[in-house]
Amino acid sequence: MTEFLASIGYERWVVSALLILPLVGALGVMLVPARRLREAALAVSLVEFVLSLGLWWAYDPSNAAMQFTQNLPWLPDWGIMYRVGLDGISLLLVLLTTALTPLAILSSWEYIHERQRPYYALLLLLLSGMLGVFVALDLFVFYVFWEVMLIPMYFIIGIWGGTERLYAAIKFFVYTFFGSLLMLVAILVMVWQGAHATGTVTFGYEDLLAHAPIFRTSGPWLFAAFALAFAIKVPVFPFHTWLPDAHVQAPTAGSVLLAGVLLKMGTYGFLRFAIPFFPTVAFSPFVTSLAVTLAVTGVIYGALVSMVQPDLKKLVAYSSVSHLGFAMLGIWSGTIQGVQGALMIGLNHGLSTGGLFLLIGMIYERRHTRLISDFGGLARVMPHFAILFTITALASIAVPGLNGFVGEFLVLLGSFGRHPWATGLATTGVIFAAAYLLWAVQRVLLGPLDNPANAGLKDLSARELCVILPLVAGMVWIGVYPRPILDRMEVSAQHYLDLARPGLDQPATGRLAQEPR
Repeated sequence: MTEFLASIGYERWVVSALLILPLVGALGVMLVPARRLREAALAVSLVEFVLSLGLWWAYDPSNAAMQFTQNLPWLPDWGIMYRVGLDGISLLLVLLTTALTPLAILSSWEYIHERQRPYYALLLLLLSGMLGVFVALDLFVFYVFWEVMLIPMYFIIGIWGGTERLYAAIKFFVYTFFGSLLMLVAILVMVWQGAHATGTVTFGYEDLLAHAPIFRTSGPWLFAAFALAFAIKVPVFPFHTWLPDAHVQAPTAGSVLLAGVLLKMGTYGFLRFAIPFFPTVAFSPFVTSLAVTLAVTGVIYGALVSMVQPDLKKLVAYSSVSHLGFAMLGIWSGTIQGVQGALMIGLNHGLSTGGLFLLIGMIYERRHTRLISDFGGLARVMPHFAILFTITALASIAVPGLNGFVGEFLVLLGSFGRHPWATGLATTGVIFAAAYLLWAVQRVLLGPLDNPANAGLKDLSARELCVILPLVAGMVWIGVYPRPILDRMEVSAQHYLDLARPGLDQPATGRLAQEPR
């Protein structure tokens, strides 16, 4: 396979092809006959996924440098170039994005009956925007994709969402756009300072990274602008309030992509931009204490709020705040295990939480309710649904043998030496997760079939099984044999730590920032 990919020059054109194909597909969806809309959108997303699979074999895990790069002039007089590429961090996020999108499209086939043409076109446009965020190596290009991605998601929520869809869409857009504007100001300041010091105007990621010491004086303010934009996207407590509304009101495909991909852009931004550019600020005692405190608060708060939710979809939405709190703790662990754990949590959260949203969407279309109290005893009439829902819930709980365990165990292992008290508190989040998810499983699937509206429910169709089974297979595979994934991210995770070393080598004070003995 590697020889074949090399023979066709795969690494020279694949990244640009992945960005262009969904745009062409979106245009095609607007032109094909109405009866072929769904098939056309699914075909484009499947070709995109197959095309991206070559990255798995062609990627060199021993090389920390960016691979599959392209560097073409765009606005050279302004220092703006079309620079794209990826490493072991963005590789997995690209594959997650291309894998979830066809499943999201397939999940919509029987649920979206109005305005199908713009709906599927927006999903493909969203795919291109999401991929662009992960592969951009020019800060202007990165910002363009970051903003472009907002537009289709805004319309997907605002047009095809629930009864309060406009409120949720506007809240999602305003929160994210506010943080983005601050990030844009920080980018322009960095470019101006770099040009003043070196005489060269450039938005290039690696060029600005090489000049990182220039930003030492303005570093705290620049880091704050980047960090706020990414914290809103994660979302870090207390910037999470847009998330439950967006998840609950979004259609199923929107919730899957929002949880599976868009939230990972926040943690990716910290790993790729905020911390490598400003390591001494990011790992200063104050910022470290603040970041770890907010991460642990998010872990516990998200879990406790999930326990009292009457709405099944909102329960899963708040669980995202808890899970991604673990990822933030891993990022600030300063260890290879913690960083790899944070990356694994991002990947695993996309599979398990995306799977839960898909399954909730399936029963919502049958009953048109998400209230837990309206269910009960579904295992009697929907045994296949019950089995798959239970496996997905156990993966989200982080039961050993399933994917969630790998990431959370690595985060706790890597964080304990540097943040022992915070790690101990975060561990309670695992217990709380078991409480709210197992309780939900009990109330939805088990017990008597008291509600007559549930007695006639049909089990999952062949199409629905095709949607959920690939995610369950991924949960089992990663839980049993995560080594191939860990191998591909290890060198890039270590490179991130090398970039963060000036901050990690600072003397740390405070109980939340203890150095390992």
